[in-house]
Amino acid sequence: MFKNVFTVIVCLIIILSSFTPLDVRKYRLKTIVIDAGHGGKDPGCIGKISKESTIALQTALELGKIISQKHSDIKVVYTRSTDVFVELHDRANLANKVNADVFISLHCNSGPPSVCGTETYTMGLSSSEQNLEVAKRENAVILQESDYINKYNGYDPENPATHILLANYQQAHIANSLLLAEKIEKQFETRVKRNSRGVRQAGLLVLWKTAMPSVLVELGFLTHTQEEKFLNSAQNRIYMASAIYRALKEYKEELENMN
Repeated sequence: MFKNVFTVIVCLIIILSSFTPLDVRKYRLKTIVIDAGHGGKDPGCIGKISKESTIALQTALELGKIISQKHSDIKVVYTRSTDVFVELHDRANLANKVNADVFISLHCNSGPPSVCGTETYTMGLSSSEQNLEVAKRENAVILQESDYINKYNGYDPENPATHILLANYQQAHIANSLLLAEKIEKQFETRVKRNSRGVRQAGLLVLWKTAMPSVLVELGFLTHTQEEKFLNSAQNRIYMASAIYRALKEYKEELENMN
């Protein structure tokens, strides 16, 4: 009898050992959603010779092109590929629907004429007035959407208290979001020789409901004359897209090597 029980136990161990538990399966970065900020009736910030929605879209398409050329195994999905208006919640919904591993939203900044440089944001509590102003400006897009109060749970772009509430989201992915953000800013600074204003956190609606590591990249200030000229160069946009790609590549390799 004991011999038979022992035999059954051994067989069960052999059978169970042939399965790979879900929690130790190898991580692979398979799908990236690239979000070109603004679009259509919402041009975003406007400089002397360009508008945010156009530069964001051109850079997003370039980034997607580079990723597809370098990694045929990675699926690239755009929230928009033309000059159309896409509501913020629909951008996050698309990323969730395709089970994206990373969400990258591209934008251009605005501020005093003397301020220039790149910034990369993750969800979190705005630690400065400047971060809060960026969040207010980017989130104000919802005012052009219908029934935005119900869609965004009563969120008010002008109320600082609602920004604090938003900061509690994305906590499950904050570590990897910060990791990617840091790599992007490092690439901008070291490879493209841009003035990096660093990694920042703010309550950003476009990142609010994304169920994966997510970042919002401010490519530069259209209110700074030289920086606007820089971003209006097709070659420079390729440099910027290439920098983001290199950061993604490092991020991908680092996480996959942890398996």
